[in-house]
Amino acid sequence: MSKTAVVYWSGTGNTEAMAKAVAKGASEAGAAADLFAISDFDSSKLSDYTGFAFGCPAMGSENLEDSEFEPVWDSVKDSLGGKKVVLFGSYGWGDGEWMRNWEESAPCEIVDTYICNEAPGPDEEAACRALGAKTV
Repeated sequence: MSKTAVVYWSGTGNTEAMAKAVAKGASEAGAAADLFAISDFDSSKLSDYTGFAFGCPAMGSENLEDSEFEPVWDSVKDSLGGKKVVLFGSYGWGDGEWMRNWEESAPCEIVDTYICNEAPGPDEEAACRALGAKTV
């Protein structure tokens, strides 16, 4: 059975709402999906999962959140080869540069990404569920 870890950091709740929809999509596609705030996830959990969804909003000048999210991402990213990995996050300004940079710098294959301007509505939640299904 496929097992997906949905790991996120959220400052306003927008990326958390996306994470919940991503986890629902993975479950609907047949995976056991576990939702983790970034503070509850570390590299010791990697071997428990076949797919991963990492979510982080744009921060500052379109960067990943650097005090909690980025250190964990940096500690796990080199061990994600051969796994299905998707990236997602919300933003309130800019054009998604942080996601393009994140995807381009990832040392593993990224199956897909999704960004949402501000809070997700019904269409964005559907897109997040479809993203979650790609981790299965």
